[in-house]
Amino acid sequence: MGNLIKAEFRKTTTTGLWWGLMIPTVLLAFGWALGTGAIFKTVSDFMGSSDAEELATLLNVDPSQWQMSVFGIARSINVATIFPMIFGGLAIANEINRKTITTTFLTAPNRVSALGAKMVVYVLWGAIFGVAIVASVSIGIALTSNSGSLPDAGGWLALAGVGILSSILMTMFGVGVGALMTSVVGTTVVLLLYMLIVENGLQLVLSSQGVPEIIGFLPNGAVNGLTGSVASSLFLANAGVVPDEMVEVLRAIAGALGAFDWWLSGLIFLVWTALFFLGGWAATQRKDIT
Repeated sequence: MGNLIKAEFRKTTTTGLWWGLMIPTVLLAFGWALGTGAIFKTVSDFMGSSDAEELATLLNVDPSQWQMSVFGIARSINVATIFPMIFGGLAIANEINRKTITTTFLTAPNRVSALGAKMVVYVLWGAIFGVAIVASVSIGIALTSNSGSLPDAGGWLALAGVGILSSILMTMFGVGVGALMTSVVGTTVVLLLYMLIVENGLQLVLSSQGVPEIIGFLPNGAVNGLTGSVASSLFLANAGVVPDEMVEVLRAIAGALGAFDWWLSGLIFLVWTALFFLGGWAATQRKDIT
C-alpha cells in the first residue's frame, strides 16, 4: 500500500496540474480576503462613527466589539475551495481520459488497493490546498482589517481547522463526481455550474419561500455551513447583545443561512461526499480497461 501511495503522489507532482490550480487558488483566496476585509472594515468603521451612533443605540449593539473580519475569512475560504474540488474532480476522470488508469489497475494488486491509495493521496492534497487557502486568507484579512476586528488565536484556529476540513471534503467530493462522470470537461463544467450557479439559485428560491433550513441539507449549503457557522458563532460570542432578528442576517452574511452547527454541516456534506465517492468507486471497480 505504501508503494501505491508513493506512486499516486508522484503522478500528481510530475504534472503541472497541482501548481496550475494552486496558483489561482492562492490568488483567489488572497484577493477575496483583501476585498471582503476592506468591505467589512468600512462597515465596522461606519458603525463606530458618530454618524451611526443613533443607529447603534436603536439596534442595541456595540460596534466596538464586532469582529467582522470572521465573515471575510469564512467567505474567502468558501470561494477558494472551488479549486481543490476541481483538482479532485480530475483525479480519476483525467486518468480515464488519458488511459493511464489501465497501468494503475494492472500494476496494483487489485482495484480496491489502487483506489484506496488514490483516496489517501487526495485527502493529503485537500489538506495541502486547505493550508494554502487558510494562509492566503489570513494574510489578506490581516492587511485590510483593524486589529480589533480580528479573531483571537482560538477563533483563528477554529476557522483554520474547519477551512482545512472543508478543503479536504471538497476535494473528495470532486473525486467522486469525476469518477462517476469520467469526463474531464463534463466533470469540471458540472461542478462549477452546480456550486456557483444552480445551488445559489436554489438557495434564493428556498429563502424567498421561507424554508431556508433546507439549504443546510444541500451540498454547497452544508460545506459553506462549516466555516459560516463557526464565523457567525465567533461573531455572536464577542458582539455582546445582538437582537434576535439580526442573527439570521449575520448567518447569511457569514454564508451559513439555513446551515446547522459546524459539526452537523460537516456530517451532512460528508454524507454527500461519501455517496458520490462510493458511487464513483463502484463505477470504477466495474469499468473495463483498455
